[in-house]
Amino acid sequence: MKETKTVLVIDENLPLGLIANTAAILGVTLGMKAPEMIGEDVSDHSGVKHAGIVKTPVPILKGNAELLHQLRDRMLTKEFTNLTVVDFSNAAQSCKTYDEYIKKLQKMDKTDYLYYGLGIYGEKRKVNQLTGNLALLR
Repeated sequence: MKETKTVLVIDENLPLGLIANTAAILGVTLGMKAPEMIGEDVSDHSGVKHAGIVKTPVPILKGNAELLHQLRDRMLTKEFTNLTVVDFSNAAQSCKTYDEYIKKLQKMDKTDYLYYGLGIYGEKRKVNQLTGNLALLR
């Protein structure tokens, strides 16, 4: 089995609260799309059970609106289609219900919205090829 990697790339120009919200949404969705990322539940010495958490680090990298669109477009090419990608955009953030999001997104073209962040999971070499030159978001 090939070594895997997970990264989040988030627009560094967003307000801190929206950066945190974007990271949370991307993390939850990646966990659902790639459950093998999550370890088993663990009991501590006292017998308290703790839910399994992600098995490997998840670096949060900085990007901007243009870079996020470029990355998302590259993920649609044959070379990267085997990677798992989740995105969060202003289209999603502005909706109060999931049904509203579905209806809104179905009427939009990919050039009509701004990505706030991407979550990428898959073969480490390919993830690094896409994101290896990006700095950590600090």
